[in-house]
Amino acid sequence: MKSICVYLGSMRNLHGDYIEAARELGRELARRKIRLVYGAGNVGLMGELANSVLENGGEVIGVIPRSMVEREWAHMNLSKLHVVETMHERKALMAEMADAFIAMPGGLGTLEEIAECLTWIQLGFLHKPAAFWNVRRYYDLFAGFITQMEREGFIRDSDRDFIFMHEKLGSVFDYLEANCLPQSAGDNLSKS
Repeated sequence: MKSICVYLGSMRNLHGDYIEAARELGRELARRKIRLVYGAGNVGLMGELANSVLENGGEVIGVIPRSMVEREWAHMNLSKLHVVETMHERKALMAEMADAFIAMPGGLGTLEEIAECLTWIQLGFLHKPAAFWNVRRYYDLFAGFITQMEREGFIRDSDRDFIFMHEKLGSVFDYLEANCLPQSAGDNLSKS
């Protein structure tokens, strides 16, 4: 596993546990020599994560739409910054460059990105693992909603097999490593 795409929040003034978690993930990515791929934000958990990876000698690739750069939302000191035109291009490029995905706590954008990722996995367009790092049990209610979807017949029992959630970062890495395909296997995302 050479790169992980992380979806996470960009709001300021969050609980200190979330900030420390983003910094911890950054340190761990750098320690493992795993490249961070993310949405190139410079504030909130996004900024904390990117700064932590960089401070610890790691590599960070950001992908951001031009309109967000013009609003000065982009982190300009990354290893590499890809400026695209649309959110769709942003998500597709991030998915293409990553070997696996982690969702940290975040808002609607984070939820939309990880839900789309899981949908691609469910439909067979993406063959890369995804996991929720359930910091402060942030995603417990979402886990309950997934159970409700299954109970009401909107997802199959087997769909639960690729929806992984854990409070411990080590367990998240263990799951991703165990389910990451060899580099040559790739995915069908660019062919869909």
